[in-house]
Amino acid sequence: MTDLLLKNATLPDGRTGLDIAVTSGKITAIEPGIPGDAGTAIDCSGYLVSPPFIDAHFHMDATLSLGMPRMNQSGTLLEGIALWGELKPQLTVEAMVERALRYCDLAVSRGLLAIRSHVDVSDPTLRTAEAMLEVQRLVKPYIDLQLVAFPQDGYLRSPGAVDLLNRSLDMGLNIVGGIPHFERTMAEGTQSVELLCRIAADRGLPVDMHCDESDDPMSRHIETLAQQTVRFGLQGRVAGSHLTSMHSMDNYYVSKLIALMAEADIQVISNPLINITLQGRHDTYPKRRGLTRVPELMAAGLNVSFGHDCVMDPWYSMGSGDMLEVAGMGLHVAQMTSRKAIRQAFDAVTINPARALGLPDYGIAVGNPADMVLLQARNTIEALRLRPTRLAVIKAGKVIAQSAPQISTLSLNGRPDAVNSADYAPQTKNKTGKETR
Repeated sequence: MTDLLLKNATLPDGRTGLDIAVTSGKITAIEPGIPGDAGTAIDCSGYLVSPPFIDAHFHMDATLSLGMPRMNQSGTLLEGIALWGELKPQLTVEAMVERALRYCDLAVSRGLLAIRSHVDVSDPTLRTAEAMLEVQRLVKPYIDLQLVAFPQDGYLRSPGAVDLLNRSLDMGLNIVGGIPHFERTMAEGTQSVELLCRIAADRGLPVDMHCDESDDPMSRHIETLAQQTVRFGLQGRVAGSHLTSMHSMDNYYVSKLIALMAEADIQVISNPLINITLQGRHDTYPKRRGLTRVPELMAAGLNVSFGHDCVMDPWYSMGSGDMLEVAGMGLHVAQMTSRKAIRQAFDAVTINPARALGLPDYGIAVGNPADMVLLQARNTIEALRLRPTRLAVIKAGKVIAQSAPQISTLSLNGRPDAVNSADYAPQTKNKTGKETR
């Protein structure tokens, strides 16, 4: 007998009226009208069933620490780093684990089941690494948590950082991080990129580097990262996170740079909520948006993902764990408002980060793990527009979070209906006569 049966589902690719059968934690069939009994049956009522959301860039060690030891008054990246430096001596493993687990509970309720977190390994105690490895162990049944060894204070700038990064990798962190734009000089930033890529190549590990998180158009470490990726044969295994300086670069230089990035198959991770908040702080008007060139990078064939980055920490006082909020900010700031572009924004928090994180067997397909989210929306565009209720979050065929549908007490067309029903969305027909939304 089927363990779980989802009836009348819509999939992100636009297929409708499908049933999804699950046995022993795996998807066994996707087709209309699957017969037979099931241990649990869910009537999807035509709503969207999506693969789980993925956060490609986060800082779990700092989450929910807002106001400790004080607030970020300037709202800048550098004051956030300084605040985090003041807080680090006060951190305990127990407190970091407790805050991270609270955040993970929130994440699951939003359908967020995979997170890549950067772990500050600049403190000689390596308490952050110890705490995040414990969190990784505790949430393993329901969240795929990847951990990046991140030398927050600079790989060459901070005393002992070289040894600390290697020790943290020995402890079990398994992605090499970096922050070249925070080194003392451009030359040292370039050197740090080479050294860190060499470590990754020697250890057989991926790279995910905070890169050019600046309004400075001359911060061009992504060029070095692309070159070193090719040099060490790391194509496809290297992510450049933030890349906000690309917003300010000369267009001709960018035309060359994007081609280099494509050659290296760099995984691009943009963080719209944080980039639009932290960047442009030194501008009067007009103010730069500070988001990397998402549509242009996508058009060049690069894999672009969106990350949440921060939730209630020294850098960002907001945050909800909702990747649809992240994608919504991304599509607005990058002016991705065509039908195709909006769907690409949805991909940037689902299938694109799955590729960036190297997650095997991701997606709603026969034979894959039954990891899914049922949203109270008719399609991906409506999901981004409304950020709807997550009616059910499913991990390995088991419902691990659920919410009651949002309904109106009014009678619409003589019947109560969901307040976010697509029945009342504008409809047009394309040249083939097919209905679109």
